[in-house]
Amino acid sequence: MNELAQYLLENLFVDFQGEVTTDAVRAFLRHDESADSRALLQKIIEEKGIDELLEVLADLLTQEIGKVLDGPTIRGHLINYSEA
Repeated sequence: MNELAQYLLENLFVDFQGEVTTDAVRAFLRHDESADSRALLQKIIEEKGIDELLEVLADLLTQEIGKVLDGPTIRGHLINYSEA
C-alpha cells in the first residue's frame, strides 16, 4: 500500500478542466488594470498563446501539491476508498 501511495504521489499531475483558450485568458486580463495583469498579457502576446503558460503553471502547481500532500495521506484515502 505504501508503494502504491508513493507511486501515485510521484505521478500526480494537474490539468485544467474545460477549454482554456487564449481569447478567454485575454478577456479576463483586459478587465484587470494591474501591472501584473498587463505584464502577463504582454507575455502571452510575445509567446503567441497560452500553451507554455498552462504547462508551466500546471507543473508549478503539481510541485506545490507535492509539498502538502504526502504518501500517508494518499494511503489514508486509499484505505477509506477500500472501506466505502
